[in-house]
Amino acid sequence: MAGEKKKENNEEEFDLELNEYLIKDQEVILQTHNKINTDFSGKITKQEKGHVEVTLETSMDMLADDMGLIHGGFIFCAADYAAMAAVNERNVVLVASDIQFLSPVKIGDHVNFIADVRHKEGRKRNINVIGKVLDIKVFEGVFKTVITERHVLKLKLLSEEEDEK
Repeated sequence: MAGEKKKENNEEEFDLELNEYLIKDQEVILQTHNKINTDFSGKITKQEKGHVEVTLETSMDMLADDMGLIHGGFIFCAADYAAMAAVNERNVVLVASDIQFLSPVKIGDHVNFIADVRHKEGRKRNINVIGKVLDIKVFEGVFKTVITERHVLKLKLLSEEEDEK
């Protein structure tokens, strides 16, 4: 009986935590990736708790070939930036992604990304990201992130801890 009560409380706590990300229309200040070059990662056009919209205006610096194809790395960069901003924690890091490039992007396209936090468990967050040019879906993916206590470059690695012993 006590175990059921504890499980019930944990489920309620999880639901409350995820609902924190689903609250809309609140002013949100960007807490992460403040130094990113928005010329290559896109610009935030809308930000709410757990939801971000980013627009990437493609440029000549992003060209992959003479036909006007934009390199997929820039598309991924903008999608990743949208995911990080949706989580909006100071020390959020990407640990995995499952993505698909669905259609090519060309010079002059404006790619609009929508990122929503869809799952929260402890320090882990899963974010769905969709990218469109006009009404054409060009990108979709799930980004898996972790929030660390300190900046990822300040974390002690396991091998460093063993060396100190």
